[in-house]
Amino acid sequence: MVGEELLTAPSEVDLLRQQLVRAQRLCSVGTLASSVAHEFNNILTTIINYAKLGLRTNCTEASRIEALEKILKGSQRAAAIVGSMLGYARNQALQRELIDLIGLVEDVLLLCEKDLSKHQVKVEKKYQGRPQAPVIRGQIEQILLNLIINARQAMPNGGRLTVEVRANPMLHLAEIRISDTGVGIPPDKLRLIFDPFYTTKEPDDEGHGGNGLGLSVCRQIIEQHQGRIRVESIVGKGSKFTVKLPLQTSEEHIPSVTV
Repeated sequence: MVGEELLTAPSEVDLLRQQLVRAQRLCSVGTLASSVAHEFNNILTTIINYAKLGLRTNCTEASRIEALEKILKGSQRAAAIVGSMLGYARNQALQRELIDLIGLVEDVLLLCEKDLSKHQVKVEKKYQGRPQAPVIRGQIEQILLNLIINARQAMPNGGRLTVEVRANPMLHLAEIRISDTGVGIPPDKLRLIFDPFYTTKEPDDEGHGGNGLGLSVCRQIIEQHQGRIRVESIVGKGSKFTVKLPLQTSEEHIPSVTV
């Protein structure tokens, strides 16, 4: 009987871990919801105004074509945002596939674009090459979204977010680096930030604080990918998180279809 309980324990732990990951995913989406709603309001206002312009009896053919182009552009942007949100929220596949990391980063930045702009955070991108890694897409998206939201919250008065992606062929690793110019983390707290339920965040103006699960979940996911995460921080100058993931080896077979 005791042996049976020991055999079932790991699967129960895995189930609880998956539930924790899903909860963190929904929390991240909720943090961005108000900014995304505001962005949609702006897009709809643009579409409505140009539709009214195109319907005017005195509208020239050139002006009507311009109005239609603006409407199309706004609609395409709205569709891209919805696609990114739905893809992130629904993507719970647990099978790895070979992923273009720069494309993945761009998708996450699209989700965060309005939120970062709203809080006066400028984004700087530094890409080298086109590294690909065998990962569970939704989980790595979650890590990046979490790190970007954390960086934005560390810059309450605005600042600069730098996102770097590059391959390190010598170590056979891909590196994704998220840097901010925020408040930084004191040395005595730096060693605790990956512990479950430890948080340095106070609730912001929108009531979003910290539950202490984000970075702990991030580290678990990265370790399951045989990768690692490193943090550097200077109080008053900002923090830098580096995620390192193994590149695909020639011997690996990575399924191209997720489940």
